[in-house]
Amino acid sequence: MTTLLIGANGQLGSELRQAFDDHDLVPLTHADLELTDSAQVRDALHKYRPGLILNTAAYHRVDECEDHPERSFAVNALAVRDLAIAAKEIGAVLVHFSTDYVFDGRQRRPYREVDPPGPLSVYATSKLAGEYLARAVLDRHFIVRSCGLYGLAGSRGKGGNFVETMLRLAKEEREIRVVGDQILTPTSAKELARKLRQLVETDAYGLYHITNSGECSWYQFAAAIFELTHLRPLLAETTSAAYGARATRPAYSVLDNANLRSLGLDDLNDWRDALADYLDERSRTQLRT
Repeated sequence: MTTLLIGANGQLGSELRQAFDDHDLVPLTHADLELTDSAQVRDALHKYRPGLILNTAAYHRVDECEDHPERSFAVNALAVRDLAIAAKEIGAVLVHFSTDYVFDGRQRRPYREVDPPGPLSVYATSKLAGEYLARAVLDRHFIVRSCGLYGLAGSRGKGGNFVETMLRLAKEEREIRVVGDQILTPTSAKELARKLRQLVETDAYGLYHITNSGECSWYQFAAAIFELTHLRPLLAETTSAAYGARATRPAYSVLDNANLRSLGLDDLNDWRDALADYLDERSRTQLRT
């Protein structure tokens, strides 16, 4: 099967390239395809005629989105609609990635796919709009929400991730302040990509949450990074209010992989084990370079 991968050089895109390496894979970066150009998108899909499209592209600078709502909706919503329309024309399946931020964080149990969303920011609202538009246009879709994503491509300067930011700040010997009142599940891009590969082979189309298991605060995530790397920087816990981010984040955005579990596929590792695997692979990669 020909598989078109949009955003092929990003954190998740890089892992998807590995997970789908036995497909006839067409990896496209932003330099190859401007997702907001509907004519260009349609031409690319009719040129390659993929059976499966993996869309990882997004405008995900959450705080910037507050000041650029037009761009946020152009990339995260309208472009997804146009991609779904083009996919329908050629009979392709679309996989589109969304976010835990579509929820308002007011409940204190993991959010299932059936729970009503309540976005708190421009970014979250635009991502939810993209979900709705893809679902309205195309029956053969997988919408995948994840949470706290990190992958090795981030360590090569292609967008970064929380783990790499913490390690960089520790190396700089700076005081590190991390919020302790936002609860999430850090998720390995490698594990997400491998699980998605299994999911698309089921043809069980619909909305899915895919994260590692367990939960922690961002502060606890940072503490685990330093524990596993035997670093002891000056780490302090702060609050969302004191941190003063431009966009509001949900206080609790842990996802329940309920639909994945119904297929017998919810076997992702605990977040700490996934983090340990990431750090081990990161260390081996650095030794080879």
